[in-house]
Parts: sequence; structure tokens; C-alpha cells
Amino acid sequence: MTRPLEGVTVVAIEQAVAAPLATRNLADLGARVIKVERIEGGDFARGYDHVVHGTGAHFVWLNRGKESLAVDLKSAEGRDVVRRLVARADVFLQNLAPGAAERLGLGDLRAGHPELVEVNLSGFGAGGPMEQRKAYDMLIQAEAGLIAITGSPEAPAKTGIPTADIASGMYCSQAVLAALLRRWRIGEGATIEVSMLEATIEWMGYALYTQMYAGTQPARMGLSHSSIAPYDAFPTRDGQMLIGVQNDSGWRTLVTSVLDAPALADDPRFATNVARVAHRAECDAEVAARTSRWTNAELDTRLGVAGVPAAQLKDVGEVVDHPQLKARKRWRTVGTEHAPVDALLPPVTFADVEASMGDVPALGAHTRALLAESGVDADDLITRGIAAQAHQESHA
Repeated sequence: MTRPLEGVTVVAIEQAVAAPLATRNLADLGARVIKVERIEGGDFARGYDHVVHGTGAHFVWLNRGKESLAVDLKSAEGRDVVRRLVARADVFLQNLAPGAAERLGLGDLRAGHPELVEVNLSGFGAGGPMEQRKAYDMLIQAEAGLIAITGSPEAPAKTGIPTADIASGMYCSQAVLAALLRRWRIGEGATIEVSMLEATIEWMGYALYTQMYAGTQPARMGLSHSSIAPYDAFPTRDGQMLIGVQNDSGWRTLVTSVLDAPALADDPRFATNVARVAHRAECDAEVAARTSRWTNAELDTRLGVAGVPAAQLKDVGEVVDHPQLKARKRWRTVGTEHAPVDALLPPVTFADVEASMGDVPALGAHTRALLAESGVDADDLITRGIAAQAHQESHA
């Protein structure tokens, strides 16, 4: 069966996390993605670490299924190659520093290609006092207020994953799909801007509206929740279980069917969620005194049978071996320049076709072929150092 984006070509001048995530999403759906990289070192994410058989973990995560073109964009010949590729492409996406694409003459490629979908991803968006500011994930989390509501009451914290990068990358790929759908309907391309700051503030959701209309910033609650109780980690004989009761019937089920404490169901301090939040410390203490009688496995079983929302607090090693992923056969093998690696299938599953899980390219792995496709003298550009071809072959 045909993958959803087969026949679509994407050219991307991208680095780090946000834009590479957007184009990897498109590659997984079957698009051809041509990744334009610097000759020296390529995408910065290649060098963040070397933990995956000598390749950076971020890079392996974000760049499977792409073709790598290593070319010098400071040269007229290098920029010409990109323009030639874009002229035959459906999508052009870039997350260079503000103004860099324009300085390179790559800022408005729709002028000669009106059907093109052009996406410009930046930290703060065009215009405004922060347009030229550097935009790393942690900095965006801080500016968006995410750090202010994340962490414990004692100390704020950034999220453990690059939330701002992921948010903006997801909006980029969503926008591309919408623009392609419109183009296929009416024949018109699009110029799209995505701001990391605005994407992250959008994800602030309820916290933003609570601030605007209640005049209070949601408190940092750690694992707890500002408006729901009990909602936290509770001790067991050998660890912790996360329990989240979101309504009053759930509370009644928890105390009667799991904790063997039916008297708590109608205790006026706990009978409603409003009351439980008002008496959070007492409520949590009552729950903790009872959960500590069982092991994680025993309590997990009791909660599952009763249908009470709960989860074990897994570390990353346990997630790698997660039984749900194994049962659903969600792991595949992809090639890299050094050794094969395991990769998760994308979370969106089509019933009739599996995602395209291509190899992670070495820097410049496809340079010669792409130069030839562009109609330029590949040997000349490589010999003159304007382009570079990788020598490594992918190990699948």
C-alpha cells in the first residue's frame, strides 16, 4: 500500500531538534527528505554526544529516513544546488538563525515556485524585540512560563525532554500537512511561520487561562495536581505508585475496593474533590497509610482490577523493556553509519501500511547523487571542497 506522503519531496536546512523532528515526522509518513548540512560537522546534534555506537542520541532519534547533502552554503555554487533541489520539491523548511536564510538568498523561494510550501521556524518569530535572540529549548521554556509551573514547591525545573523543541516541531509538520492538503485542493502553496515561544505558550493551556482569569499562577506541585486530590505518588512496601482520582465515584472505588477503608468514602473531609483538595494533606496521609501495606505489584493489580487510574513510576531502563511496547511489536531496526540500532515506530499507526523507517544518514551520505540530480558537476564541487561525500556505508 502507498504511504501517505509518498511522492512528496522536502528540502530542509535544519539543525538541532525542532526542525529535524518536523521533517522526520514527514519522512516516517513516506516523504523524501533531503537534509542540507554543513560540510564541517554537519547538524550540531551529530556532536551532542556519541552514545549510540558513536552517533549522537539526538541525531539518531530525529534523522532516520533522510538523505544527507553536505554543501557549503556560503558559496554561490552551494546555494545554487539548494535552489535547484527546491525548484523540484514540494516543501522547503529551515530553522537557521533569524535573517540567515535571507542573507543567503534563500529567504523567499516561492517567488519562482508558487506551489512551494515554505516553512520558517524560529525561536521568537519575525519582528518584536526578541526576534534576534538565541532560542534554545531551556530558554524558551523559561520565557513561556513553563519552568515557573514545573518542579517542586521548593524549586522550579525545566522538563526532562526538550518540550519547546518538540512542540514547535510538531506544529511545523502539522502545518505542512495542512498546506499540502490545501495545495492539492486549490493548487496554491504557502509561506508558514512557526515560533518556538508561541508553540510552547500554546501548550501552557489551562495555566495561562488560570492566570488571566483567576489572577493566580498555578503552583508548582511536583507529582501532585493543583485542583485534583488524591493525585500523587504514594508509598508501597518496595517503591511508589502514582494514583490519580479525578472524580468522586473514583474516590469511593479507591477507598472501598482497593484500600479497604469504606468509612473514608463519606467522610465530609473527602467526599467531594473540592473537599479533598481543601484537606489534601489529610487525604494523602490516609491513602499513603494504606498503600504502604502492599508491594508495587500487589497494589498495581488491586488498582487495575478496580479500574482506578494508576501507574508504576518507571525509570528509563524499564521503559526500554516496557511490556506494552513488546506486546504491540513497536520496535524496529534501522541502520546508521556505525551499527544497526533499535527505533520505535511512530505513535500514529495506519492500518494498511507501516511507517517508513529509513536509515540514519552519515554526513554527506547522499551528496554525490543529489549533486548529479541537481545537474551540476559533482566531482568538481567535491574536489573544490564546496561539497562533501561521506565514505561510510550504512550498517543495517
